[in-house]
Amino acid sequence: MKPKSPIIIFIISGLLLCNIGYTQSQLDEKPAKSEQTVPEGTKMNIVKLNLPALALTNFSLQYERVISKRFSAALGFRFMPNTGLPFKNTFVNAAGTSDPDAETLIRSLKVSNFALTPEVRFYVGKKGYGRGFYIAPYYRFAKFNADQVSLNYESGPTTTNTIKLKGDITTNSGGLMFGAQWHLGGAITLDWWIMGAHYGKSVGILNGVPSTALTATEQQDIRDQINSIDMPFGKVTADVSANSVKANFDGPWAGIRGGLAIGFRF
Repeated sequence: MKPKSPIIIFIISGLLLCNIGYTQSQLDEKPAKSEQTVPEGTKMNIVKLNLPALALTNFSLQYERVISKRFSAALGFRFMPNTGLPFKNTFVNAAGTSDPDAETLIRSLKVSNFALTPEVRFYVGKKGYGRGFYIAPYYRFAKFNADQVSLNYESGPTTTNTIKLKGDITTNSGGLMFGAQWHLGGAITLDWWIMGAHYGKSVGILNGVPSTALTATEQQDIRDQINSIDMPFGKVTADVSANSVKANFDGPWAGIRGGLAIGFRF
């Protein structure tokens, strides 16, 4: 008879030992209650609305799925319709009051955006199952649409023309958030996003087409304006021809995250 393979013998022996050990443990003691056993009646799904975001014309929703006592997974969705840039004065001050071109750009800007934010939560308190203090690593994809970006340029000694730019800026970033969540009774929850911060990369282009072909002098004027804009994050470079104006955004991206969300458990 052909001898059995040593690997097969090893596997069979291991299974027999595991079975003997399991049977012996059943005879010696009663099985302990698992820490991962979900308490009866625990609702594992939570849908939430971030209330402070509404003041900024942002509609921010999150769905959280409780996986175990210590872990859950969540997916956030944020949408803002086309409107003026929130906190314009903050951005103007960051750009510098000595840069009138940057101030004109920021104040005339119309933006819309949406973002997707998947995260994993680690609950560290005693209660768990979606309650108590948590630490949440997250990733955020965001896309910003900019419209009505006005650039003024000189067309002779006494004439000033305006060109409108529009386009998209896409960002990818990763971050960490600290928060706490409470079950208020019944199916209602309160989730405090205490503080989060993320860092990553941004890229995008704003395009404009002049009503008439640009002269070499006009092209240089627009090019100088775009290249001189000092934005809080990233770098802006100009690509200008007689019939096209482009402002290219490329560089780092950073942001903070916070909120107070009311939720419904089911």
